[in-house]
Amino acid sequence: MPDKVKSSVLVLIVSVIILVAISGGFFVMLQKEKAKNVSLAEELEDIKTRLKITETKLDDSKKVVSDLGAKLQQAEGQISELSTTLEQEKVSKDEALAKIEQLRLDLEQQKSLRVDLEHKFETAQKGALAMQAQLKELGAKKTDLETKIKELEDKAKQAQAQSGVELGKIVVGLEKSQKQPAQPVGIAAKVLVVNKDYNFAVINMGSKDGVNVGDVFSVYHNEKYVGDVKVEKIHDSMSAAGFLSADIKDKVFEGDKVVRKGK
Repeated sequence: MPDKVKSSVLVLIVSVIILVAISGGFFVMLQKEKAKNVSLAEELEDIKTRLKITETKLDDSKKVVSDLGAKLQQAEGQISELSTTLEQEKVSKDEALAKIEQLRLDLEQQKSLRVDLEHKFETAQKGALAMQAQLKELGAKKTDLETKIKELEDKAKQAQAQSGVELGKIVVGLEKSQKQPAQPVGIAAKVLVVNKDYNFAVINMGSKDGVNVGDVFSVYHNEKYVGDVKVEKIHDSMSAAGFLSADIKDKVFEGDKVVRKGK
């Protein structure tokens, strides 16, 4: 066989081998690429599945977020209500504390007033006891004075019955059947008793002498005018006359002359 043919066959063989090798490599690459595509397809499907799951979870999350938003708004409303209620309770608490403080002050004031009233009541009780003792003493003096007036009246009646005794310029001891005329203005009598506690004097002129309640007499001590007295109570032959001024009770004495004043 000629060399040229050998070379051609050899080249052909080499070419076939190369072509087979290339085809084998291409086939291997194609298988790898196919396997890779299958793998990528599986991964893509897995990604799609995960994406759907993620979208589902995202929708669930959106729903949860929406629910949380609604709950948040509701919670904010409740917080606002609670804040308003808390503020009102704070105001009510402040008002209650103010009332409690006012009540405490009122209670302290009432306690102070009670102590003051108890002190005043105790003082009034002591004053009442002292007044009762004084009234008892004055009652005893009044009884003694009434006894003296009765004795003086009895003595005057006895003097009238026994003889015509002249007291001052008044004639007593008239007969019972004879009516005593009213004493004219200016007729003098005298002071029988002076009572400084009750502010009156007893004079020896009474209803039988024409003396009336309200008559005014001027009092003379040693022929010196000291003041006036006004008849308040009348007996048959004597009268009780009150001092018309407070300063004359220390200037009037038993035996002083009294003269009835004109009306």
